[in-house]
Amino acid sequence: MLPQRMKKAITDNPKKLANLIDLVNLPSTLREFVGQSQISRLGCFMCVWSYIKAQNLQDPNNKNVINCDDKLKSILLGKPQVELVELPALIKMHFPKEPK
Repeated sequence: MLPQRMKKAITDNPKKLANLIDLVNLPSTLREFVGQSQISRLGCFMCVWSYIKAQNLQDPNNKNVINCDDKLKSILLGKPQVELVELPALIKMHFPKEPK
């Protein structure tokens, strides 16, 4: 069951949800990181987040900061540290915009 607020957001703008869950061909750098040629934006974010948790890349003093290793730097514009709130925008940059 979805919360009422989310149901309203989906019914008001179904294209917004479709942009998150549609399969997209990935560019080579992201394809190497994820290990798949097609994935949704949401699926890609979940893969990146799983990698961050598995490699223990969150800063122990500030959990909102991610310390990037070389593999993660390759998809996050070479930044050594990334704020957690920046992560979705940095991942979104790899996904092409759909023509209107």
